[in-house]
Amino acid sequence: MSDPLKISVVICTYNRCVYIKDAMESLYNQTLSKNAFEVIVVNNNSTDNTEQICQSFIATHTDAHFYYYNEKQQGASFARNTGAFYARSPLLCFMDDDAIADKDYLEKIVVFFEQHPDAGGLGGRIIPRYIPEEPRWMSHFVSSLVGHFHYSETVSIFKANRYPLESNMIIRKADFDAIKGFNTALPGVVGTLRIGGEGKDFFFRLKELGRTIYYDPAIRVQHVVETVKLTREYMYRVASGIGRGERVRMKEKGNWAFYKKIIEYIFKLGASFVLGIKYTLQGRPSKAWPVIRFRIDALKGLLNH
Repeated sequence: MSDPLKISVVICTYNRCVYIKDAMESLYNQTLSKNAFEVIVVNNNSTDNTEQICQSFIATHTDAHFYYYNEKQQGASFARNTGAFYARSPLLCFMDDDAIADKDYLEKIVVFFEQHPDAGGLGGRIIPRYIPEEPRWMSHFVSSLVGHFHYSETVSIFKANRYPLESNMIIRKADFDAIKGFNTALPGVVGTLRIGGEGKDFFFRLKELGRTIYYDPAIRVQHVVETVKLTREYMYRVASGIGRGERVRMKEKGNWAFYKKIIEYIFKLGASFVLGIKYTLQGRPSKAWPVIRFRIDALKGLLNH
């Protein structure tokens, strides 16, 4: 008799044929019994050979529960919702298509929820794997744009205005259904446009249900970052996408919420100049301008420029 499914992992993929197999392989080689989890890959209109790679992997790994679906509506929120629709487990985990999970990743997640019955959600650490190496201009204040995330050195509860990143987050399936999944008005990347903030919106709605969201630094994935792709255009798209997402969220709440957000972003822009001066005085001027530019781009997105 097979073990009951304990956790479903959803990987949404878009033109990551170079990395998707490694992501799937890292989940196949978990310490958790293969009968205790399933992996659902959702292809979001990839134009490379992602489908061929995924289907081939599934065909040659029949001793595990791997499934493949397509989602034609462009955007990560649509694809994540599709993956969740097919999930059959009480726990729902989301991981990126260019991430590598630790071998005990799923086992630690399952144990965490067994030991913390009050946990409504869980976030883990995301460690950038820079290829070939970390850029000299990268800093703590910019690294979140490439997926880096480390909230606390110990297990802790997220503060009211903090939340996990979508690329390493776990939620109970019942709660995912209760808040109706990701807000598709915040789809993520659609073509060359990015409207982000879907994870922030998601967890804030979950918190409104009174759920407790934890962070555990031992639940880790590595996230591949090709430094050659960190162009000015790419960084602008990500940073301005954060602002666009906040514009959508605040407009839904009303004009006063939107104006307050503008003031907050202007304050953060001012703080970025202080940080830039600090980096310069420390002899690290290459880190100064990216911090400031991040806040300028985010403000542009908020103002829809």
